[in-house]
Amino acid sequence: MPLLDARKPQDVRAAAQRLAAGELLAFPTETVYGLGARADDDAAVRRIFDAKGRPAEHPLIVHLAAPEEAARFAADWPAAAQALARAFWPGPLTLIVPRRPGSAAAAAGGQPTIGLRVPAHPVAQALLQQALALGVSGVAAPSANRFGRVSATRAAHVVQEFGAELVVLDGGDCPGGIESAIVDCSGAQPALLRPGLLERRQIEAVLGRPLRERDEASPRASGTLAAHYAPSAKLRLMSAGQLRDALALLGAQSAGLGLAVYSRSALPRSSGVIYRRMPDDAVAAAHELFDALRDFDARGARILWVEQPPDAAAWEGVADRLQRAAAA
Repeated sequence: MPLLDARKPQDVRAAAQRLAAGELLAFPTETVYGLGARADDDAAVRRIFDAKGRPAEHPLIVHLAAPEEAARFAADWPAAAQALARAFWPGPLTLIVPRRPGSAAAAAGGQPTIGLRVPAHPVAQALLQQALALGVSGVAAPSANRFGRVSATRAAHVVQEFGAELVVLDGGDCPGGIESAIVDCSGAQPALLRPGLLERRQIEAVLGRPLRERDEASPRASGTLAAHYAPSAKLRLMSAGQLRDALALLGAQSAGLGLAVYSRSALPRSSGVIYRRMPDDAVAAAHELFDALRDFDARGARILWVEQPPDAAAWEGVADRLQRAAAA
């Protein structure tokens, strides 16, 4: 089936109708493309796990049309969740709260908690509003890629992952480029389970206290496995100095290795090495990160050396994705 065009109201309606019918649909958000199914239909949600090859106990995020729809899935709405939703919804923040018994069990991976988000992307908003009018109270949607691999930020990326069988609502490039921050509000002190486009300090400023770190008692959450977001090329994080030394050591021997380098620093050039400059700005780097990793794969890279991002708050989300990609 051809791509649906988000600029056409009839295509957005058709996309919402597919969700209402219990079918899968890929759609854009301000972070990455999601692979969605109605969250109140466990059979539909299981199709997401099957399509991605994702373990059924690894929970999904439920996307809502508006903050008030959270009551359909949440058994409790802690003060921390209320403050963060008021400050950042719609936006790239997922809140984990106690789950209403009997709701979205498959999407929650069987846990007593549920991750909820109200996306800000206009296409996602239009889709969710129309789906809500058809009786779909929330859409479970992990990133639209095979489990553990590089997330999709363009409709073409989704097609590369799943082929033409999956219907995609094409809304252009995702502006953010990495997934939402996830904050667990189900315990006594909120915890940052996954950094994202929102900086830790922005979240803490609203809460008026530091975020707790993820620990063994934290709920399972999307994108928190040690190895994740991996390209086909074997990725290694290195300092600028290590990159310079390694490239100098290789010299002419770099030819034929399938080596690629992604860095902010100026480096010596060697024949046969694929180079791409990483933006100096954290927001720009996040926006292009997954597209860059996919580009290296498309250009035949087998080894990928990436300069370690700066140890700065703005880079926490990018650093997290690269560390997990390097662990794969």
